[in-house]
Amino acid sequence: MDRAQKEKLVDELGQIFESSGVVVVSRYVGLTVAEMQDLRARATEAGGSVRVAKNRLAKIALEGKPCASISDLLTGMTVLTFSEDPVAAAKVAQEYAKENKKFVILGGAMGENALDVAGVEAVSKMPSRDELIASIVGCIGAPASNIAGAIGAPASNIASILSTIEEKAEAA
Repeated sequence: MDRAQKEKLVDELGQIFESSGVVVVSRYVGLTVAEMQDLRARATEAGGSVRVAKNRLAKIALEGKPCASISDLLTGMTVLTFSEDPVAAAKVAQEYAKENKKFVILGGAMGENALDVAGVEAVSKMPSRDELIASIVGCIGAPASNIAGAIGAPASNIASILSTIEEKAEAA
């Protein structure tokens, strides 16, 4: 890799570190190509991405970035899992680490906050942005549907009573 390619890679990594809501650093010693492809597919499906980069270049790209705290984790064979959604990358990494013992989470960063292994696990258990929005919309819509049900209930009750009276009159 020549100098121009290295500079381009550092720029790409810098943009990734700037735009990512969360970055998870993991060790992947012993993973097969198929296992790595599976991890990449899961990350892509969740709206994230996986990147293997030279630690030295990643450390250079981290300089001055909000998530610079992860530079100490970049030793040995490391892989970066990242996403704009602050929960997606952590969920993918955590689920994959549970299934594959060769994939070990070292830590990560959420914005300027450094995350240890327990922190990444805690983030992975949080609901995603879309799930939170759906929950809020459900909470906002519930009172309106309750009011509509309460308004319609008396009319429904009257209709039910009238039909019961009519049935009794026909039976008699």
